[in-house]
Formats: sequence, structure tokens, C-alpha cells
Amino acid sequence: MIELFPRALSAEAFAPFGEIICLDDAEKLSINQGLTTRFHDLFNIDTADNGGRTIVSVFRTEPLPLPHRIEIMERHPLGSQAFLPMDDEPFLVLVAGPGDEINTDSLMLFKTDGHQGINFFKNTWHHFQIGLGKTRDFIVVDRGGDGANLEELKLDQTILIPASVMTQL
Repeated sequence: MIELFPRALSAEAFAPFGEIICLDDAEKLSINQGLTTRFHDLFNIDTADNGGRTIVSVFRTEPLPLPHRIEIMERHPLGSQAFLPMDDEPFLVLVAGPGDEINTDSLMLFKTDGHQGINFFKNTWHHFQIGLGKTRDFIVVDRGGDGANLEELKLDQTILIPASVMTQL
């Protein structure tokens, strides 16, 4: 059995999997007669493969009970997928290294700081969003249109996020 514990989400550590969406690092433009700050060009939307189009949705996610056994991972071969939390609570992000199979040694669990969103690159293996403690809403920017843009893979090894993770948040 492998137990996963979160590490802080940083641009460098997350770079193989996607981008961090954070206003602190964004280009800031003053617009609307100086009354609005535009945080410009926050992440790269990659959804055009096979005639895809960009869609924006809200995912309402129930809290994940801990301990939690990771049984399945997913990826999106035709487009990126971004998650922007609609509150300021940390959430967990579980990813795996590239390839058609999941090497459990490549699993990485990150903890956001509550103000960070994430954008998964195409084909990045990940677990669905892991909100803790309460129901969470996320704005999701991803691909719509024809074509199968979801692949799921059942894990054959026991991977656990232990209940003690709650004390690290």
C-alpha cells in the first residue's frame, strides 16, 4: 500500500502536469477608467483538437471523506482542463506522470494555498477534484464537442490518502 501526503503546490513542481492559475503572478492591466484590474492571460486553453471548442462549467463537488482509497485516475487526450475554486479554501490535486499506464511511483499529491487554481495539460493523469471538509464549487474550463475526451484507468495497487492529511491543511 502507498500512502500519499500533500506537498505545497508550486509552479516548478507542477510544471510537468500543467499550470498554476494564480493572480499574484499575472500580468495586471488597469481598465474601465481605472476602476478594474484585469489579471490578463492566466493560462493556456488547449481544446481545438478534432474540432473541439472551449466550454465553461461549474462543478459542485462533495467533500472527499478521508481516508480515501484512490481507485481510478482519468485524463483528457483532446484538451486541457482548468479548475478555478470559487472560494479561498485549499484543495488537493493528485497527478501522475505521463504514459499510457500509471506508474504509481510517479503519483504526486499537491495542496493548493486556497487562492490557486490549476490547469491540467492534455493527457495528464489526475484524480477528480479533491475538496475537503465542505461542498465546493469550481469553475471548470475544458473541451466540448465531438470526440472522446475522457479516459479512465483503474489502479491495481492500493493507494491511500490518509485521514491525517486533514491536520496538514
